[in-house]
Amino acid sequence: MPRAALPRQGTAPCAGAALTEHPAPDYLQTTMATTDTGILSREELVAQLQGEIKTLAREKNAVILAHNYERAEVQDVADYVGDSLGLSREAAKTDADVIVFCGVHFMAETAAVLSPNKTVLLPDLAAGCSLASTIDAEQLRAWKAEHPGAVVVSYVNTTAEVKAESDYCCTSGNAVEVVNSIPADTEILFCPDMFLGAHVKRMSGRQNIRIWMGECHVHAGIDPENIRLQRSLHPEAEFLIHPECGCSTSVLEAMSAGDIDPEGVQILSTEGMIKRPAISAATEFIVATEVGILHRLRRENPAKRFVAANERASCAYMKVTTLPKVKRALQRLEHRITVPEDIANRARRAIERMIAIGGQHPLSPVPETTIDPGE
Repeated sequence: MPRAALPRQGTAPCAGAALTEHPAPDYLQTTMATTDTGILSREELVAQLQGEIKTLAREKNAVILAHNYERAEVQDVADYVGDSLGLSREAAKTDADVIVFCGVHFMAETAAVLSPNKTVLLPDLAAGCSLASTIDAEQLRAWKAEHPGAVVVSYVNTTAEVKAESDYCCTSGNAVEVVNSIPADTEILFCPDMFLGAHVKRMSGRQNIRIWMGECHVHAGIDPENIRLQRSLHPEAEFLIHPECGCSTSVLEAMSAGDIDPEGVQILSTEGMIKRPAISAATEFIVATEVGILHRLRRENPAKRFVAANERASCAYMKVTTLPKVKRALQRLEHRITVPEDIANRARRAIERMIAIGGQHPLSPVPETTIDPGE
């Protein structure tokens, strides 16, 4: 894959508080709740907590947002489920006074940037992001100083401070469109995801793109071996792959070399993955992204089958958010996420420049069959 000279990298584990051991998938089974008839089952406890959360949300005039990678029971209590930028834009349209963002820290920051007059809450401050942590504002300023005149395009999976130092934001669904809007002779600094950057460089055909060598630890862990195994087990399945995945570059290179049949391969953002099954004749799909998305895919497409490319591709930072923490966030109005006004204004400018570009460029190598709107 094309690589830029390696800039100085961040080493913090997440953009947020330090992560302690995240709750086990069956954490609710260890939560005791009793009634006159005895201990509640897990299903009864989930329903009870969800009902209490919805009541609190009405009392606080709050809207609950959940990212596609959140726990199933958290997604089910949300008013909106989607990708981070889409959720923040949706919340900004509502008359809610409070936004509870069940996602990670940079997502809550983006909501605060786009809704400066609303109270934005993050249920757990340990919900950081390994990708967002690979670059900070100081590092970006140093990189810019090494390349005067270059235009900075930052993936939306970055902190507000990094967005504020950027000329444009982008999602994985419109990154090519954003890059192609910039004059061809202008050098571009693309950060922070090296796999998405390499993919954009390939799709745009531009050689004057320098790429920051950051990665999402979950997506990077989905490797070509996972893909080969699942495609051999499910030969008729359509293959949906997120461009952050470590396997995306090798898969595309193998397709270019004729080593992998491109039939049925779709390079898609999370929202592109959600929309794809409804327009595809396939009945089975291999999904190469964080496993939390499988819940929404199965819920919205009950007649189709979805298989994880790697069952272990689970983001611990997403999974720290639990129903008891969402309930507590509403009860106590904690933890409030704010962005200084000057940083918010500059970050908003980068987002608005992206939005002004308009259309979405499909990521798939077969663009005529794919419409990809999201992150």
